[in-house]
Amino acid sequence: MTPLGAVFRPQLAPERLRSVCEVAEEAGLEELWLWEDCFREGGISTAAAALAWTERVRVGVGLLPVPLRNVAITAMEIASLHRMFPGRAIVGVGHGVQDWMGQVGARVESPVTLLREHLCALRALLDGERLSVDGRYVKLDDVALDWPPQGAQGGVLAGATGPRSLRLTGEAADGTILTASTNADGVREARRLVEEGRTAAGRTAGPHRVVVYLLTATGPDAAARLRAELVAEGLDSVPDLGVAGDAGAVAKAVQRLVEAGADTVVLQPTADEPDPEEFVRFTAEEVRPLVP
Repeated sequence: MTPLGAVFRPQLAPERLRSVCEVAEEAGLEELWLWEDCFREGGISTAAAALAWTERVRVGVGLLPVPLRNVAITAMEIASLHRMFPGRAIVGVGHGVQDWMGQVGARVESPVTLLREHLCALRALLDGERLSVDGRYVKLDDVALDWPPQGAQGGVLAGATGPRSLRLTGEAADGTILTASTNADGVREARRLVEEGRTAAGRTAGPHRVVVYLLTATGPDAAARLRAELVAEGLDSVPDLGVAGDAGAVAKAVQRLVEAGADTVVLQPTADEPDPEEFVRFTAEEVRPLVP
């Protein structure tokens, strides 16, 4: 069965998260995804709260911008989530929006190099290894976690858009997160590039999870809201991007992404979604039964 999730967008105030979590738990939503968009809400703090407010829902963070964090801090926080909420935390990292990184003095000359170094060190630390690293950006001297995750924790995902970053996720991450600007053809191309990276790194034996966001609008003004967001994001010329309509239409759009190579599809409401709680309920109770 294809896991289906929904996004709590950080355009909503943090205090709104609890009611969304309560609906997600009640409605049987499989995955609730959170973002760490500058300068709105922290990914780890909101994930910890969402996990504490629920018992069953898996909570994804997609994603943490690595220029904002020392890799040891990232590892400590992720490990804590995995130990407190076993099997329910999904965490992705990425090089972040470069303009935002520049605003806080964290923009680096080579974002791909930083992401590679961060991913390699992060995965090793979460695996319980003791590391000394002298990279271009990541530097560790005899560092190991006192409380690494126990048992299977699903690995570390990485967000990517361009070819170099997509190959890198195959080489150094355990899964890839694709933005809502990715249509079915984009998923196919991303999967191809990820597999190139996996082959180059000799990592083809295990699974590599591909998560894709699907911009979704439902309700009487769905088409207009979807169109307005695509125009605002400069994506209105991309064919077959996003979906507006009832549960049947959304389920068909989800299936197209799955057939293109997505393992998990996360419905992303428009920024002006009038009822986030109802959107979560719609995902879990109306769309989920229609997705194989």
